[in-house]
Parts: sequence; C-alpha cells; structure tokens
Amino acid sequence: MPKSGVWNFAAGTKRTRRLLSKAGPVNSGSASIFEKMVFMAIDDWFSASYGEARAKFLAAAKTAGASVQSYPHPLKGPDGGDLAMDMAYLGPQDAERVAVVSSATHGVEGFCGSGCQVGFLETNIHDELPDNLAIMYVHAHNPHGFAHERRVTEDNVDLNRNFVDFDAPLPGNPGYDEVHAMMVPLDWDGPARQAAEAGIETYIATNGLPAFQAAVTLGQHGHPDGLFYAGQAPTWSRRTIEALAAEHLMTRSHVALIDFHTGLGPRGYGELISVDVPGGAEHLRTVAWYGDEVRTPASGDSASAVVNGTIENGYHDLLHATESTTIALEFGTLPVEQIVEALRADNWLYLHGDVNSVMGQGIKQQIRAAFYGEDSEWNAQIWERGLDILRKSISGLGASGSRR
Repeated sequence: MPKSGVWNFAAGTKRTRRLLSKAGPVNSGSASIFEKMVFMAIDDWFSASYGEARAKFLAAAKTAGASVQSYPHPLKGPDGGDLAMDMAYLGPQDAERVAVVSSATHGVEGFCGSGCQVGFLETNIHDELPDNLAIMYVHAHNPHGFAHERRVTEDNVDLNRNFVDFDAPLPGNPGYDEVHAMMVPLDWDGPARQAAEAGIETYIATNGLPAFQAAVTLGQHGHPDGLFYAGQAPTWSRRTIEALAAEHLMTRSHVALIDFHTGLGPRGYGELISVDVPGGAEHLRTVAWYGDEVRTPASGDSASAVVNGTIENGYHDLLHATESTTIALEFGTLPVEQIVEALRADNWLYLHGDVNSVMGQGIKQQIRAAFYGEDSEWNAQIWERGLDILRKSISGLGASGSRR
C-alpha cells in the first residue's frame, strides 16, 4: 500500500498529531513504529460487531455535534440488541447540496463503510465543507444483515436488487433459473453438493465464467430461497431509505451518494462503480468528479456484472427533480470464487443448517472473511481510498451551480 496517503492523513488530524508528538521526529529509524501507531488509530474506527459499530458511530456523531435521527428496525440482533438505520447530519439544515455516505446496504459489508463513517466523523471532515453544503452519514441501510453478518435482509432479499418498480411486470432471469438448483443444494457436505459442483463446472465450461457471474448476480424475483433474490415488494430497508430521502433530500438541488461495498476486485482496492448509462449526463458528471477510474458494468470494464434495482437507481428515481451523482465504492477482499462459495454456504445454512453448530460457526467465519478484510493494512487502504473519494465528492458538489 502506498504510504503517502497515510502520512498526509496523519499530518492533518488531531488524533494523529498527538501520535506524532509521542512518536518524536519521523525519520528512517522511527517511521515503522510511527506507521504502526497510525494504523492503530485507524483500526480504532473499525469494529468487531454491529453493536460495537453502531455505538462508535453514535458516539462519534454526538462528539461532532451532528443532528442524529434513528429509524428503529422491528426485529432484534442475534444478541437481542436493538437494530436501526441511523442518520447523522452536519452542515446547514437548508443546504442546497448534500453529500451522502452510506454503509451496510449488503449487511455484513457494513464493517467497511461503518469504519470510514466513524473516521470521517472523528477527524471532522465536515470542517472542510464549503458554504451551502452539508454531509449526511447513513449508518446501516440493512441493520439486520449487518447484525447477523449476512449479506441479505431479514427476508433474504438483496437490497441492492430491490429498487425496481413492483407495479410493473418484474424482469425475468432465465440464466439464474437454469442454475438455481445448483446454487442451493440440499446438503453442504454430501452428494447433493457434489452434484451441484459438477453442474456448475459444466455450466461454466459451456457458457464461460462471465455468463455464470451474470446469471447469478443480475438479480432474480422467482426464487425466494435463492441467491441475489430481489423480492416481490419493497423491503423495510428500501422503504426506510425512501422515507429518509423524502424527508431530508427531496428539496436539494444537488445530492451525491457514496455507497460502500466489499467483495469484488483486488484485495484492498476500491473500485468506483457507476450504474449510469455510459456517455449519459450522470455518467459524464461522475467521470468529471472522480476521473477515468470510474467503471460501468454496462461497458464491461467493471468487476461487477450488470445488475438490476440498485440503490443508485433508487436515488435517481426518487430524486428525479434533483441532480444526483451516485457511486458505489467496492473494495476487494477474497477471490470471487471464494465469495460465491461463502454466499452459497450462508444461504444453505439459513435454509437447512444450524447456525450454532460447528459447521454453522465455520460458515459464519467464512462469510465474514469474504466481506471484511479485518486487518490493519486493509483497514488503512479502505480509509485512504474512502477519504479521497469523499473529498472528491465534496469538491464536485462545491463546483455545482446554485439555484440561489
């Protein structure tokens, strides 16, 4: 990982300035010790559980002086604790332009985005905001999945496939229909699993790995027990996001969204994914803000296949009178084959297994590792990239025209 960004960050925050004073002059003899101290500061923002992450977020928001609003979830966490989607707002209440930073759209992926949100609050990034611009942190779009360390919502829905028009005919996915039985075998350590693996190998040999990825991850509405299930109606998380956006964002002239994700691409690298039409106004604005690193699944240059019903689509549809610039920031963890295996195992576990069994606990460790790097180097890479993208979002919004 390049050290320059870490050192630049270190020189610019109160916490690490205190570390500098304790570490003494930075030179070739003390740099490695100092760097470890900086990593420790970053690690403090990341958490080991949803409950810890929520507590850190709310405490950091209070210290920063943010306006906080919580949207309680009707269910509980595995420890019996409360669940909620929490919002922290900093800046003028009537700001025309708002940067939105969100986490845990995919539940267990929330460790990444939550760590950055806590860091942004603790290092007072809001002090960098230009006039007439505010920042909103939305912690845990999918608190149930975050708490239970699952990618899906409480009803097995992939929230990032759920933003479709349920009043219209739902899109089909014949590719997934073909592979569904292979994705959800009746056992995970017996003949059904072996037969499923053989079927998947045959499918990939015949159609290619990209076709398999597209079939599996596009989103599907026909198999409630399957993977990447998009649902038959808006989920609690979608309804709550829409209520939050209607209350706080509908009257703004410009809104930028950074939605944190994990599980695709090289470990520790944050790919900028735009779901906008390549060459369209929204896509061109995104490229102008973030540069030529922006990838679009429709162009075939992204680690993500084309998917339906993303939260970015949802923001564009809901804020139709507002100029919205949306990006998914996707950080790599493990090779894609291991990610898919972990998702299949977790799906099987909640259909047929016992979470508290030895096998169940092993699968829970597997799904956590698939979406949470959970080491100091990975955390620092996520922080450095996330900070850079947030600052580019603030800069892009600051350059947007005003209606006043």
